[in-house]
Amino acid sequence: MLYCHKFLLKIWLGNSSLLFLQEDFGGGHPDPNLTYAKELVERMGLGKSSSNVEPPEFGAAADGDADRNMILGKRFFVTPSDSVAIIAANAVQSIPYFASGLKGVARSMPTSAALDVVANNLNLKFFEVPTGWKFFGNLMDAGMCSICGEESFGTGSDHIREKDGIWAVLAWLSIIAFKNKDNLGGDKLVTVEDIVRQHWATYGRHYYSRYDYENVDAGAAKELMANLVSMQSSLSDVNKLIKEIWSDVSEVVAADEFEYKDPVDGSVSKHQGI
Repeated sequence: MLYCHKFLLKIWLGNSSLLFLQEDFGGGHPDPNLTYAKELVERMGLGKSSSNVEPPEFGAAADGDADRNMILGKRFFVTPSDSVAIIAANAVQSIPYFASGLKGVARSMPTSAALDVVANNLNLKFFEVPTGWKFFGNLMDAGMCSICGEESFGTGSDHIREKDGIWAVLAWLSIIAFKNKDNLGGDKLVTVEDIVRQHWATYGRHYYSRYDYENVDAGAAKELMANLVSMQSSLSDVNKLIKEIWSDVSEVVAADEFEYKDPVDGSVSKHQGI
């Protein structure tokens, strides 16, 4: 744990600092998310229990091999989809490695469209790829992508052909430092929450939810997915069905079964999600 001025940088490695020596991650779960990084979440003021201790301005978590990451501000959680979009939007100004510009950006299909809007506004090449870091790797090897990310807490750049949680944390610290360069020693810090809300004001806000279903019946799961594919032929029927359940919900405006043609090697990946 490292304290510096108003910041706290904590790379979450389970319940023990000896994680790399323990096969069970010290009894904790290695995933960096709001559920499993419970101690850090509480420390950042996002837990259910109240505390009189003032939370730090910045917190971060990584998994066992530090390739995935989670970014937190004081009483504020940054979604992975927003994180990669915000890094891309601020990279050229804030991170010396990108001072000459970005080659392009990419996200996985389940990740929100926040990065799409940044790419469109900054006139950057944009790629939507299936889940799996190899697709990002192909783009980076070909010099077509500088920054990429996925909603499962993976973020990376072309400095290495893999997601890099430590890099993502340092990228955020660089952005915070840049936003506060004219405010050194001042009382009002430009916080993580400020940066995210400024981003929303500029590019709009994207909402999404992730639910993980485990130990489900394989046959039933395939039947469910097949039904979703068939329903896409008539969105009017889909919306009618939804309205009968929840009258004031917004209408579904688009649906597809994702298919990806790799612009580098020409390979086609079908049935990559609904």
